[in-house]
Amino acid sequence: MMSMTINLEQALSLRDRGAVLIDARSPAEFAEATIPGAINIPILDDTERAEVGRLYKQTGKTEARRRGVALVSPKIPAMVEQAAGLQADTSLPAVVFCWRGGMRSLALTQFLELAGVPARQLSRGHKGFRRHVLDFLESGQWGRLIVFRGLTGVGKTHYLHRLVEAGFPILDLEGLANHRGSAFGNLGLPPQPTQKMFEALIWDVLRKIPQEAFVLAEGESRHIGRVALPVQLYNSLQVETSIWLKADLSTRVRNILSDYPAIDSLKTDFTVPIKALKERLGNKTVSRYLELLDAGKWPELVRDLMENYYDPLYQHTLPKRRIEVDLDPEETALERIQSAISSVLDNRLDP
Repeated sequence: MMSMTINLEQALSLRDRGAVLIDARSPAEFAEATIPGAINIPILDDTERAEVGRLYKQTGKTEARRRGVALVSPKIPAMVEQAAGLQADTSLPAVVFCWRGGMRSLALTQFLELAGVPARQLSRGHKGFRRHVLDFLESGQWGRLIVFRGLTGVGKTHYLHRLVEAGFPILDLEGLANHRGSAFGNLGLPPQPTQKMFEALIWDVLRKIPQEAFVLAEGESRHIGRVALPVQLYNSLQVETSIWLKADLSTRVRNILSDYPAIDSLKTDFTVPIKALKERLGNKTVSRYLELLDAGKWPELVRDLMENYYDPLYQHTLPKRRIEVDLDPEETALERIQSAISSVLDNRLDP
């Protein structure tokens, strides 16, 4: 009889071929972090899990398991139907996991198999996956980073996305973090992932980049909002060759305003981060910014913030190992960036 248990390497191979990953843990556990792309079909919800856990501590394993069976039994048909509906390719088994490859994932795997839905249980569960992610991120065993840098509003993320369309591999750290990487970076965006989930998302990109290949990334500070870059990745960003993108101030102001399409609806949200600049810029400047904000004078506000806050802050980040690319005219900017990437790969740097 074929084993219903598989290891992480086998599970990831199935996932890459299109198999469904099912996280059988509670919604709260799933919300904290999961294997990227997994779907949550909880054996027990948060309240039920807490109840079974209390019984385990107070009365022992037998009573806890019996209560678990009573709670799960009415939900089995719905769970099977949900899992069956997720499988686009029925020749591939679903991969089911819980925290450490225990009773929850085993039970759901068996329910699915009994109902004719192919399924395999991931040994060591999410705990083993988390260890794998940490080991990988600590190893630094991924392809070469080519780092985009430039003053605020130059369009680094925009050009990274255009390069994806041209077939280049990218690591969009701000996209993974749901944050633009500035004091106003979270405005108008969905909530940020947890630190654990952020690291899993980074792993999912970098694991596909062989050490002999390269990946494009944007230079970042250690923290992007409330998540932090893994130490080894952050260090790599500091030492790799950079492509320094340049654009005039008017273009950068226009780019920033386009990043906030519903900017008038965010007036209140801008107030707190502007007030937080008092220590660096002083009460008088911040008061003027708040007046511009209240009047809806966005171009003037953004221009002033760039000239007096962001540009002085980031000028010192100009790297020694760099190729500079002027983005004007915009129509041919992508070609010049691609040429700069080729120069970096050929070790041809500007003096």
